Amino acid sequence: MERSILLASVRGLVVISAITGLILAAYLIFPLVYPFLFGLFLALIMNPVVNWLEEKGRFPRWLAVLSTIILLLALLAALITLVIVEIVSELNRLQEHLPYLFADYMAQVEFFILNQLFPIYDRIISLYGTLDGEVQRNIEHQVENFSTQMAESLTEAGRGLINGILSFLRSIPMIATTFIISLLAFFFLSKDWPKWQAFFLRVIPERVQVSSRSVIQDLKSAFIGFIRAQLTLMSITFLIVLIGFWILRVEYALTIALFIGLVDLIPYLGPGLIFIPWIIYLFISGNYFLVIGLAVLYAIVVIQRQMIEPKILGDNVGLDPLVTLFSLFVGFKLFGMIGLIIGPVTMVFLGALHRAGVFRDLWQFVKGTA
Repeated sequence: MERSILLASVRGLVVISAITGLILAAYLIFPLVYPFLFGLFLALIMNPVVNWLEEKGRFPRWLAVLSTIILLLALLAALITLVIVEIVSELNRLQEHLPYLFADYMAQVEFFILNQLFPIYDRIISLYGTLDGEVQRNIEHQVENFSTQMAESLTEAGRGLINGILSFLRSIPMIATTFIISLLAFFFLSKDWPKWQAFFLRVIPERVQVSSRSVIQDLKSAFIGFIRAQLTLMSITFLIVLIGFWILRVEYALTIALFIGLVDLIPYLGPGLIFIPWIIYLFISGNYFLVIGLAVLYAIVVIQRQMIEPKILGDNVGLDPLVTLFSLFVGFKLFGMIGLIIGPVTMVFLGALHRAGVFRDLWQFVKGTA
């Protein structure tokens, strides 16, 4: 009895050590191989298209892969072109109205300064003159400290902005290199896919092959479901914002609603990137009706997103809504905004391992019944 417990403990330590070693190795190796992993991911996703071109179109394998890459690049270029054309069109339209908007804004600022700030300033100066010298010196000292801190904060913010821009510019060559390497890896992996498949079928045990196929199929289904869920959430946000804009009679409602629907893809921030600066500007301008309307609309967008995201995401990736909500929260607490993606992906991966019987096999190995 004691011997069986000892052997089970040893096997359990072996399993824990192996899992820990795999996680550590993945953490250390990932920065070196992520372009190739992305190429492998593209090969897995696009392999049905390549196979279809090869079988139905009678393309040579290399030409089918090359055609798929060209199709991907064409779709990406079309999307970028569409976005740029829309931005240029809106900028041209804004340029026509900018002088009137700027004049109106300056009039609002001038009115605010003359009717709000100056009276307050006069009252402060009057009150300041009634204070004794020690209190006046303390106030002057606090004002100097505040001015110094504001100057330092603005300087630091400017320095951070410049460093961020420089860092992005320096990263462009690396991004381009990574993109090219990923496409090349995709090309060579997909071109020789039957050879790689035959090789792994020879060296990997049948039991592992069955589990691996099940896990890969689950991950592919979850990835497609994740894309479908995000498109659904973006569409719902777009429709709510569009209806709200029509009710509030906002100009360019369709274009702005479409843009807000797109930025809804950004975790945590999303529509707030548009709504919050817009609401602040309208508040300064004195358009309180639209301020209240946009604030209510923004609250509706945020609340509906928080309420329906776990359900829609869970239904599409195969997770229970409560599990999805838990994974979103834990992922956000551990990794920040990117954790909103890492959390559900991790749960999907663990679920795929469970359905493939990996945990069952490990437990049987620990017990010695495998």
